[in-house]
This record gives sequence, C-alpha cells and structure tokens, in this order.
Amino acid sequence: MTLSDDGWSGTNFDRPSFQRMIADIEAKKVNMVITKDLSRLGRDYIMTGHYMERYFPEHRVRYISLLDGIDTGVDSTANDITPFRAIMNDMYAKDISKKIKSVKRDKQRKGEFIGGKPVYGYKMHPTEKNKIVIDEEVAPIVRRIFALALGGMSCRNIAVLLNREGIPTPATYANLPVAKPGPYTGLWSSERISEMLQNETYIGNMVQGRSVKISYKSKKCLKQDPANWVVVEGTHEPLVDAESFHRVRMLLNSRKHTRSRTYDFLLKGLIFCHECGYPLAVINRKNTRGEDVLYFVCRTYQRFTKAGVCTCHSIKEKTVTDAVIARVQKVCRGFLNPEELLPMAREAVEEARKQSSLEAELQALQSRIDSLTASMDRVYADRLSGLLPEEDFQRLFNRLKLDRKLLEERRQEMELQKKSPVTVDDRARELVERFIQTAGESRELLVSLIERVELTEDKEIIIKFRFAQLDEVAQSQQLQGFAPSEAAPFFTGECLH
Repeated sequence: MTLSDDGWSGTNFDRPSFQRMIADIEAKKVNMVITKDLSRLGRDYIMTGHYMERYFPEHRVRYISLLDGIDTGVDSTANDITPFRAIMNDMYAKDISKKIKSVKRDKQRKGEFIGGKPVYGYKMHPTEKNKIVIDEEVAPIVRRIFALALGGMSCRNIAVLLNREGIPTPATYANLPVAKPGPYTGLWSSERISEMLQNETYIGNMVQGRSVKISYKSKKCLKQDPANWVVVEGTHEPLVDAESFHRVRMLLNSRKHTRSRTYDFLLKGLIFCHECGYPLAVINRKNTRGEDVLYFVCRTYQRFTKAGVCTCHSIKEKTVTDAVIARVQKVCRGFLNPEELLPMAREAVEEARKQSSLEAELQALQSRIDSLTASMDRVYADRLSGLLPEEDFQRLFNRLKLDRKLLEERRQEMELQKKSPVTVDDRARELVERFIQTAGESRELLVSLIERVELTEDKEIIIKFRFAQLDEVAQSQQLQGFAPSEAAPFFTGECLH
C-alpha cells in the first residue's frame, strides 16, 4: 500500500494520508513504514521523534528511511543520529517559513493584496495579480450602510434593517464555511457593521497584517494591535469618500462610552439561555421610584430582535438570584446533617472561649471607651483655647461621640450576656444554622457547586450541579414535595429592548 500527501507541509501531522496510515496501524493492518527519507515522515522534530522513538515501537511497527539508512529493525549507527537529522529537517522548514513570511511582508508594504478573500464590496482584479477592484454587485450595499450610519442610525438598527430585507451577509455572499454554526449564523450583527464602518479599505487604503501566526508549526493566529497593522494609502478605488468615513468614525467613537459599563452580580458567568445556549446579558432599567434595577435578557434576542431567533427571557436579576440561593440552601440542608456538624461547631466555640474570655473583652471595650472620652476632652480644650476652628470641632467631636456610643452599646450587650450566658450547645447550633442559611450567598461557593444555571422562555430555572450527589438530593427533595429549583416558574416580565 502506497500513501502520498501531495501539497501538504511536513510540519503538519494532520495530513489525510498520514492519518489514514495511523488508523491502519491502530487496526493492526501495518507492521512496516518505508519513506524516501526522514523528512517525508515529518519536519517537526518533536513529533517525528515521538513516532520513531515511542509510537512505532509500542505498536511493533518497523520504520525504514531509504536515503538516510535508518532502519529501526536493526541496530546501526545511522539510527543513533536520527534525532539530529530530524532537527535539521525542522530547521529547514523554519528557514523556508521565514523566507515566505519576509516575501509576504514585503508585498504588504507595497500595497499588494495577499489575502484569501477581499473585504465585502471588493473582488480580485480579473487580470492583475494582488490587486482588488470594486464588486459592483454588493458595492451599493456598502455605500448604503455608510449613508445610514452617517444619518445617525446605530449599528444595531442597520443590522436589523439588513436582516429584515434578507440581504446576504459577507460570509454568506463569499460562500465561506462556518466551523460552528450558531442560532444567528447568516445574520448581520452590530459587530460586523461596526467593523465595516471602521475599515480603511473602503477609502482606498490597503489594510493587512491584522493577525499573525504564532509559529510555522501552528495555524493559530494572534490579533495584532492596530498600531502594528500594515496600512498603505491609495492602492485601489475607494467606495466611500474620506470625509464621510471620518465623520462616521467620530459618530461611532461618541457612542463608545455607552457600551463600556459592566455590572457585577452573583450569577455572573453561570447563567445561560435554555433555548439558544448563550450567556444571558444584564441590562439596567429604572423603576417607578427611579431606582436602578438589573434585568436578565437573552443576548441572542438582544442582538437579533427583529429576526426572531430567540425570545426576550426578561426577568429581574434579583428574582433569579434569590431563587437560586434558596434552592442551594435547601440542597445543602438536605445534604448536610446539622446534627453531624454540631461536634465540629462545639469544638470551634470551645476553642474561641479559650482564646478570649468575656471578661477580657469587656476590659478591652472599657479601655477603648475611656480613650475616646479622653480624646473628646482634648478636642473640647483645643476649641476653648482657639486652636481648633468651630467647624472642625463639630466634625471631630460628633465622630468621637458616635464611636463611643457604639462601643457602649456593645458593652451593655456583653454585660447582659455575662449575666445570662449562652450555652456551648446553643452557640454551636447558632453557628451551624448560620452556615446553612448563608450557603449560596458566597460567589466562590456557588461557582464550586453549580456548573450552570439556565433560564427558559417560560421563566423556569434549571440548575445543573457539579456533583452527582447534589443532583440526587435535589431530585429527592422534589419528589418529597419541596419547592422545585430545577423548574421554578416566575412571573412573565415585560420584554426590555
């Protein structure tokens, strides 16, 4: 059987025929691999060494390289220098990569287009290489987008308008494959519109080098800072005049501050839309009393309202959070037996009593009260002598007076406790009850217990715990008549846009 990978780089071990060979080895159909030389096996010295030193021997496969004289089936000096040959092959691939990158960078600096597909509104020149021309089929759409933005329409509303009219997106028009189709695949988005409105390609400037590959061994790319982009002016016919372009950019920049506000809430990163699977967004709305109230809404619906991809899911953030906390507390109460926690709580109370007695605390409080009283006397003396202005005197005196009042109240509570002390058991039970009651109010604890929370279109909450034991407790509670957490219905709130 002969396998060949024409047109594939030796640094890539995902080559179709190579993977077919690996599959045959796994199926025990192959016991010998022969190549012309070592570079035909691969040019990545790490992976080449893995297959030669580990994979082939473990699967009892003999490897032979004809020109290099390598044969793993016999003991020879040629086999000993194999790692050095693999490194030299890798260095050759690295050198070729540097030369190709240098040529491409030189073409970018000259304003020649070296990308795969031109931006939406342009196409490759029919005769000249590395040159783009206006695509008259979709150029009117680009000009219309800029005109709408210049007229004050937001990126979101422009996307809604184009989706309503059924205009194909740039990816759809170019027949680009979609790796992971989502609920809004094939729809215009505000992000796409914003990116187009800020692309200098539309005023005749060639913009390239937005991303670079990590290395010649990886296909992953890193986005570059705009300061590192390669921009060459006047390389092709513009679709939009420079003045209109800069006015649109100013309008976009003026709206940026409205998008930069974020909110912290307990379920951040944990709550998702049950229907589309995407994280829920949080928006702020004022109630009738003018107070700020946070609402959960579906992010997919928010971005594609008119397309009908998903529904609003609008509900108060506090309503969902309170319900999740209540459910977690019930599950914790069902999983943790308070009676089993009592011995540990008793030990903690006893240890605390050994470390600090009630009498010592009372003495410390009285000492602090006396110190505050002395400070108040000094402040009053400074005021009488004219060293302290009346305004500063009132401020300092009132603060010291308030601090002393709080300490005196605390001292009275402790004196009452001294007369009728709380038993160790009562204190221990109080600690256990407080622990269970506060379970769920800690974000750290929630993230540790809960994998995700999903909100359905009917305002039902689905909680997925990280541990099977907690799921079992939750299900048993539901069967015994507890208020459900995995399906806790709420009121249907008004959809917020």
